[in-house]
Amino acid sequence: MARLSDRVAGSVGSVGEYLAEQRRSAQLSLRQLSDLAGVSNPYLSQIERGLRKPSADVLQQLAKALRISAETLYVRAGILDPDDGSDSRSASGVVDAVLLDPVLNERQKRVLLDVYASFVRENTPSDEPAAARPTAKKSPASKRTTK
Repeated sequence: MARLSDRVAGSVGSVGEYLAEQRRSAQLSLRQLSDLAGVSNPYLSQIERGLRKPSADVLQQLAKALRISAETLYVRAGILDPDDGSDSRSASGVVDAVLLDPVLNERQKRVLLDVYASFVRENTPSDEPAAARPTAKKSPASKRTTK
């Protein structure tokens, strides 16, 4: 199986193929994904077939609906340079690896990401900017109330 970094380092033209692969992996129909992302069904179809180049906003909506990294889609679309490193790259790699793992179901992915995010928060110095800390989408069950 190809390493995650190999899969992420695709060419510009592969963003549509990558989206279609992620949609199928999430077991979503074209119509379901278009509804979740707020883009039209025909437009999404054209993106997947490589006929249209989506904007960064559309890619972000699709990433959110698929629960994958928007950065990965930006690289695939040629919006971001894959060599532009950041301090959060390793955290992003962990999140991507969990989200892309075909063996885990959605609930397991949420739980793993919640646990990972809590460990990172616990081990991150308080003077470090929050932007450098990885975030995981919170599930309703993982929210805690404080007194």
